[in-house]
Amino acid sequence: MIRQLLGQLTSADWIALCVFLASWIGYSRIADHGIGERIGLVGASHRHRLEWARRLMERDNRIADSALVGNLLSSVSFYANTTIYIIAGLLAVMGTLDKVISVTADLPFAREVSRELWEVKVLLLLAVFVVAYFKFTWSIRQFNFLSILIGASPESGADAAERERHAQRIARVNSYAGDEFNRGIRAYYFGLAAVSWFVHPWMFIALTAMIVLVMARRDFASPTLAVLRE
Repeated sequence: MIRQLLGQLTSADWIALCVFLASWIGYSRIADHGIGERIGLVGASHRHRLEWARRLMERDNRIADSALVGNLLSSVSFYANTTIYIIAGLLAVMGTLDKVISVTADLPFAREVSRELWEVKVLLLLAVFVVAYFKFTWSIRQFNFLSILIGASPESGADAAERERHAQRIARVNSYAGDEFNRGIRAYYFGLAAVSWFVHPWMFIALTAMIVLVMARRDFASPTLAVLRE
């Protein structure tokens, strides 16, 4: 079955798919590790999370900190719920492919392709949003662990070394949760690129490249990063 589906891909489709996967995996490695930790939003955000944790250690009343974590949780939960609806919609599309094919046949630059090739494209889009859902739900769990760590924080009068160790733990878990949320958002961006594959593989490649450029600017050359570096 899988071999039959993959056999429907043309050379252009294979090139576009390889470019898409290489861009997603490669950019994630660059943005989340190495150079991203040194000069990107990932590293800058972690430094501010650590400073937040150290300030938290100086306060006995952590209501404001708990409210901030609750606000982060609500944002991630919104995306997780939205992703479920997207997945359900894509599963519904799988059952009505004939109608979708007939409707999209009149789009500019659209090619006439087989139903099997459409199934491959929908499955790719489904896989992208399944990845996003896993990222968002793991982020939610880690923010829950962050709440536990805040609740277990030593009092402001505790030993300075103990408070610093706990602040480091809080900052790391906070960064892990935030990074997973970023990866879920990144999956959304690449999901938008995957939609263009339904039109033409070369458009798929072009949109993938454009999305990588947009994300690179935001992660490494945005005004927000400049402010965080200050």
